[in-house]
Amino acid sequence: MKLQRTNRLRTVALGAIAVSGALVLTACGSDDNSGSGSGGGSGSTKAAGNIKCEGKGQLLASGSSAQKNAMDLWVKNFMAACKDIQVNYKPTGSGAGIQEFLQGKTAFAGSDSALKPEEVTKSKEVVKGGQGVSLPLLGGPIAIGYKVPGVDNLVLDADTLAKIFDSKIEKWNDEAIKKLNPDAKLPDLKIQAFHRSDESGTTDNFTKYLKATADKSWPYAPAKAWAAKGGQSADGSAGVSSQVKQTPGAISYFELSYATANKIDTVKINTGAAAPVEATSDNASKAIAEAKITGAGQDLALKLNYGTKADGAYPITLVTYEVVGDKGNKAETLPATKSFLTYIASEDGQSVLKDLGYAPLPAEIAKKVRESIANLS
Repeated sequence: MKLQRTNRLRTVALGAIAVSGALVLTACGSDDNSGSGSGGGSGSTKAAGNIKCEGKGQLLASGSSAQKNAMDLWVKNFMAACKDIQVNYKPTGSGAGIQEFLQGKTAFAGSDSALKPEEVTKSKEVVKGGQGVSLPLLGGPIAIGYKVPGVDNLVLDADTLAKIFDSKIEKWNDEAIKKLNPDAKLPDLKIQAFHRSDESGTTDNFTKYLKATADKSWPYAPAKAWAAKGGQSADGSAGVSSQVKQTPGAISYFELSYATANKIDTVKINTGAAAPVEATSDNASKAIAEAKITGAGQDLALKLNYGTKADGAYPITLVTYEVVGDKGNKAETLPATKSFLTYIASEDGQSVLKDLGYAPLPAEIAKKVRESIANLS
């Protein structure tokens, strides 16, 4: 899955990465991986000279499409500094990325959700003497994008969103939506709700928000796979955002960078704060700052506060993790893995995120991530 274009704030064309017959290195388990992906990126090579290069060869990774725009830029910057390392990241979705990591095919996986207990257990089979750990590397808002003719300012709350995505509210001029938008000219138009067809950490985080804040209207357990009734589906964030852009009456959920790149209107969320909250990087950072670390040891899994009512805190957020072995990694790939992860967790790596529509990690969490990366073995 590839975006048609990057964030409009960084409209430099993607660079193609030529994958030669270089030795394929993986972090844990089997060396077999026949897949390939683009590791190019857009934007500035800011502070490339500060990157410390260790190791060589090809570093394979896959997973979250939510972090694709960030990963493209990180890879571009890193490879500009580290000529002996090729980072090959495939944005296959969180579920597929975790699966490949657990099969020993990749050095690390990108995921919008931390490893589940059963996945940690499974990881011990491929990370000899260690286990998979979840390291948060970026945050950001999950925007609710919509296309309603004549409406460019829309407010919804958790209960209304839950009913829309469970096909309980079917028209844009429904009384529940009118109540939240008394000044809007809402049309008598059928709602076209789109959800992800693939297993997705974005879906997992969005449904965690609905379950935490609208439990009576959202009876489904949060999961990477969509469980609610009705609606239509598309593959990946690029797929659902494309459907919203071209379909009158459409609504869906995807990372803010996709809304920005496609010029899609986004919903403001009524959280009970003084004013409805817009999906922005700064507003997402305010919510993520309330997160609590629930992981143990080098694992830094976070618990987000989806029910925040703090002024200016956008509640529908995700944190993207890089999943890697804490110890027992392969000696030939470990230096390159640590070098790349060290860069993206650094102040230089985090500083480029805001322009792409992401939220940099809070300073205290970023410090702990850098400490965990330094201790990988």
